[in-house]
Amino acid sequence: MSIDELTWLQEWYVAQCDGDWEHECGVEIGTLDNPGWHIEVDIVRTGLEGASFAPAKVERTATNWFSCEVADGKFKASCGPRNLGEVIAVLRNWAGERR
Repeated sequence: MSIDELTWLQEWYVAQCDGDWEHECGVEIGTLDNPGWHIEVDIVRTGLEGASFAPAKVERTATNWFSCEVADGKFKASCGPRNLGEVIAVLRNWAGERR
């Protein structure tokens, strides 16, 4: 049975928590004023650190878009107001390739 993107992100976060990582790293999700979402996920000291990631950018409409990159030890994404699950799926797929 497949789990949804938010549940996957929660489980990924819990798997990183080792008594140290969560004190310095984490996941931040916020809103943009255009409107939309922004997410930053620390990947330092995880299985994703050092893995190559090809930036992704999709522009369908003014409210249906996303942009993802890895920079400064973080997975960073911005997206339209209904695309948060889609950018979490990008992270999930990338993490799945690292197994």
